Amino acid sequence: MKLTGAEIFVECLKEQGVDTIFGFPGGAVLNIYDALYKAKDDIRHILTSHEQGAAHAADGYARATGKVGVCIATSGPGATNLVTGIATAYMDSVPMVAFTGQVATSLLGKDSFQEVDITGITMPITKHNYIVKDVTRLADIIREAFYIAKDGRPGPVLVDICKDVTAAVTEYEPKAPRKHEEAPVGVSKSKLDGAAAAIKEAKRPVLLVGGGVGIANAGEEVIKLAEKLKIPVSATLMGLGAFPGTHELFTGLIGMHGTKTSNLSVSQADLFIAIGARFSDRVISNVNRFAPKAKIMHIDIDPAEIGKNISVDYPLVGNIKKILRYLTDNVDERDYTEWNRQVNEWKAKYPLKYAQDSVLRPQYIMERIYELTGGEALITTEVGQNQLWAAQFYKYSFPRQFISSGGLGTMGYGLGACIGAKLGRPERKVINIAGDGSFRMNCNELATAVEYKLPVVIAIMNNHALGMVRQWQNLFYDGRYSSTTIGGGTDFVALAKAFGAEGINVCKPEEVDDALKTALSSKDRPVLINFEIDMDEKVFPIVPPGAPINELIDE
Repeated sequence: MKLTGAEIFVECLKEQGVDTIFGFPGGAVLNIYDALYKAKDDIRHILTSHEQGAAHAADGYARATGKVGVCIATSGPGATNLVTGIATAYMDSVPMVAFTGQVATSLLGKDSFQEVDITGITMPITKHNYIVKDVTRLADIIREAFYIAKDGRPGPVLVDICKDVTAAVTEYEPKAPRKHEEAPVGVSKSKLDGAAAAIKEAKRPVLLVGGGVGIANAGEEVIKLAEKLKIPVSATLMGLGAFPGTHELFTGLIGMHGTKTSNLSVSQADLFIAIGARFSDRVISNVNRFAPKAKIMHIDIDPAEIGKNISVDYPLVGNIKKILRYLTDNVDERDYTEWNRQVNEWKAKYPLKYAQDSVLRPQYIMERIYELTGGEALITTEVGQNQLWAAQFYKYSFPRQFISSGGLGTMGYGLGACIGAKLGRPERKVINIAGDGSFRMNCNELATAVEYKLPVVIAIMNNHALGMVRQWQNLFYDGRYSSTTIGGGTDFVALAKAFGAEGINVCKPEEVDDALKTALSSKDRPVLINFEIDMDEKVFPIVPPGAPINELIDE
């Protein structure tokens, strides 16, 4: 059958099983929006307040569901407004396809109105990108974009479509989506046997769960290996939830803001097994003093990560699930050892803690959120202190539960991601943990949440400061607070009400539960809670820059 490019666009989305797309219209995508209007019973379009919000919403949708997130923007500024969201998805390996409109092919390269080279701009932050100048290639490019976004290590793909292509007519033939073949083990039997032997010989092994474990749906395999060998398990920020936070073998976060137990365990380990992790600077800190007594085993789907940041003794590149199954089947079950006793001693001696007094503490707020949601909510975060309090004091028990910008550290990420996560998982309570600085960046997406009657909760840890930067200025810059104090001029409760949301102000610990219960009971509109906390509240532990991770400041 003959269809326009815009109609082909819609049909290809249907082929791929897309039911939700986030975006903002404009001149270069008018034909596409006309086609989306006609297909509104099949594809739900969510009009965000800003294109960056559309990218973050698509990202949050993808992280919460495991599906490919989809967003769309017009040419020029619409396209460039997606860039931060695309980079956020790229750094955290999130499958996303971003569509942008482009000026007509006859106007390319002429500094035409709202023309920008978005493929050139996004080349370093996408797995692949395309500019479509020929309608006969459109369908196959869209299909390929979705395949690439999910294949291997996931990530974002951008498709830039010239406006005349969306109006041109060509033959369209439906096709079923290309299936992803299960990745092979990818590692020779001799290497696997060598790794299994190293695990059997280790007296003080430690497991690190990274974001790749959740992406690969390999959480069960990690649990079986850890339980069979009684190995202590730590997690990166992106790995939270892939191993249950309530499990007796779990020691908590690792690295700059890791628990003292996790960081001491790594520093004393004789075998360090990293699974689906990048060995980022926030994990290893001083590379020359990281895991100084340990052999390093690195299991990952992406060969580019092996040896990139740290030398590896046992590189295992391939299918994480299959590798873990082989290792589990080829090691002997182990009883609890002196090493487990030592780690448990550290856990008892060095728990995460905070002052127990009459002051409203963010750590207490997070604990109450955990208790009142039964540990079942999806948590999105902004970036800064709020992100770390959410990571430390909410126990994540299943994959895709903790949704946060880890690699890029994008302030303003959380509210858009919260909207996407709620639309993807409407049966779950979804709570965005925010700081006042991050919230101000993309608070306009409250209008989106109100428009679509989304009962999400926004919990602002309002310290009237850019808290994490202020903390660094306090600890490492002799208290020179340069441009980190935010005045009290913005009334977030009034702002929420102006958008049509509900707003609640909380200043005392005894007010926390009632506010949260009210917010969690909302059925059809967002609720913002403004928690007034102290300006000098800090995230501990923290590893000073350049120090090894076992040298923490914990108070």
